Amino acid sequence: MQSDFSETIQEVNICKASIMKNLLLITAVIAVLIGCKSEKSIKIVDVSEYGIEANTKQSITASVNELIEGLSDEPICIIFPKGRYDFYPDSNYFRPYYETNTYDVNPKRLAILLEGRKDVTIDAKGSDFIFHGHIQPFTVDNSENISIKNVNIDWEHPLTAESEIIEADSKHILVKIDASQFPYTVQEGGLTFAADDWEARWRLSGGSNLIEFNKEHIIPAFTGDHGSIRGDLKNVKYSEFGPGLVLMEGNFSKTPGIGNYWIMRHNVRDHAGMFLFHSRDIKLENINVYHTSGLGILSQYCENVELQRVHSIPNPNKNRYLSGHDDGLHFMGCKGELIINECDAQGLMDDPINIHGTFVPVAERLSDTSIKCNYAHSMSMGLIWAQKGDSVGYTQKSNMRTTGIGIVSSFEVIDENSFVLEFQDKIPEYISTDYSLENLSWTPNVTITNCFVGSNRARGYLISTPGKVLIENNIFETSGSAILIAGDANYWYESGAVKDITIRNNEFRTPCNSSSYQFCNAIISIYPEIPKADSLHPFHQNIRIENNTFNPADYPIIYAKSVDGLCFINNTITRSYDYEPWHFHKYNFLFEACKNVKISGNKIDDDVLGKNILLKRMSAEELHNENVELQIEGI
Repeated sequence: MQSDFSETIQEVNICKASIMKNLLLITAVIAVLIGCKSEKSIKIVDVSEYGIEANTKQSITASVNELIEGLSDEPICIIFPKGRYDFYPDSNYFRPYYETNTYDVNPKRLAILLEGRKDVTIDAKGSDFIFHGHIQPFTVDNSENISIKNVNIDWEHPLTAESEIIEADSKHILVKIDASQFPYTVQEGGLTFAADDWEARWRLSGGSNLIEFNKEHIIPAFTGDHGSIRGDLKNVKYSEFGPGLVLMEGNFSKTPGIGNYWIMRHNVRDHAGMFLFHSRDIKLENINVYHTSGLGILSQYCENVELQRVHSIPNPNKNRYLSGHDDGLHFMGCKGELIINECDAQGLMDDPINIHGTFVPVAERLSDTSIKCNYAHSMSMGLIWAQKGDSVGYTQKSNMRTTGIGIVSSFEVIDENSFVLEFQDKIPEYISTDYSLENLSWTPNVTITNCFVGSNRARGYLISTPGKVLIENNIFETSGSAILIAGDANYWYESGAVKDITIRNNEFRTPCNSSSYQFCNAIISIYPEIPKADSLHPFHQNIRIENNTFNPADYPIIYAKSVDGLCFINNTITRSYDYEPWHFHKYNFLFEACKNVKISGNKIDDDVLGKNILLKRMSAEELHNENVELQIEGI
């Protein structure tokens, strides 16, 4: 009986296996057929068949845009056979755009424009797109389901110069400049860089206009915004010492390292590398952004943006140390899902990733249902800040507390500096010029995974969004804070109190926070600008930092201001001896006006500096510390 039962079960299993095999076969066939159908439904457009040839060094700006304008509305894949393609400004493709965090030089000069398009793929097949002068390589305007992939973005003559330090002492500095890449002339009072249709003056200055890199592409410690040079910089004499050699004579108290490289910033951010504007379902894949004249990729009021292997890095074939003029990936006022995976960033002059909204201050209460607002910052003017149905938070400037929410019924532009919001319901009586407004409808979820952040001027990731955020399996070597969680309604007006952020399984290496930059109080700096932080009503919520490794040469690891619910658990901290400590904070952890803070299960080596916690403007009962080796002060 038992034998018969076993045989029956065996036969049933054989039957099940056969059925599953057949089902898998049928599924595979269906998938192939669907794939073929999908391929057939996409029209392939090879630019070479339209007279656009590679490797000519002639401008193809007009030809490419005329081709795009002539396309039908069906799904299109535009193919560029692998090669070099050159783009120069063409007056037919000048458009006015107000680009956030950008100096609004208008009209913008556009190389490739996708406007009002749907279901378009641009596949450059690994081509080099070479740009000339002040120009925006890609602009995606009010479009949907757009894919751009397999392209290298670079400039023939970059809009920021580089030089190698040959000699340096208290009386002179001798630098070498590759004039073929960075054409220049020398005057007694400085240098003039010029190429294509632009010209820019440059002279020695401290801070962010002159950044030093060593040959390992690392910004040396204690430089950054500390400056890599000090002394009497106003009375320096400049002269041509020889071909490609510039001599600077003066009185210097600090000089760069011989053999290192200087980034000589002489232009302003005026065009993005890619500008994604009021569009949705955008995918960027296998892109190297070797240079830009402003922000690398700027996404403004877009929904669902995915970046796979989009790198902001110096061109390795041209011995360059600079990649981007400012931020690498910048997202303002977006919503839906932002997915960033396997995206590397090195040699940027600002943050590799910056995600935020924009506060606008109340200028005038016009009626019970309408408010006039101004754009507070010069680089946020002209934004289409809201639309009908958006939820808007009323935020008090002094303590950054949101005290109510209104629903927009209309948005009316007055001029580039101001607009009027009409609300569905009566505005609370207390709303005045003491308040700023935040658009709560345009706030994304964010996933950042498997990325590398090399040495850049400033921070690594700047995150300000109430959406769900995951930062996982990334490596940080940036010169300032690796991660800054910010927000302010008084200066930069970058909005977005975090509500749910997880930072786990990341590696924070020695170079992190090795130089001074704005808001960089620790390797992870949670630093909203709140004039009067209220510990009873913190700005940020639910921040989990877990299973990461830290290798600090200095004291500060976590700085947190105005957070409700901060967990630092199961992390490993080992000391580095690569740099001398310099930071003014002599604490591993500084918590200010926080609630519900937990430190537990962390492995902290014996030689880690400090091994301490400082509490400011908060009760000791709000800290739950299970790492007994950490001494608590400020109670």
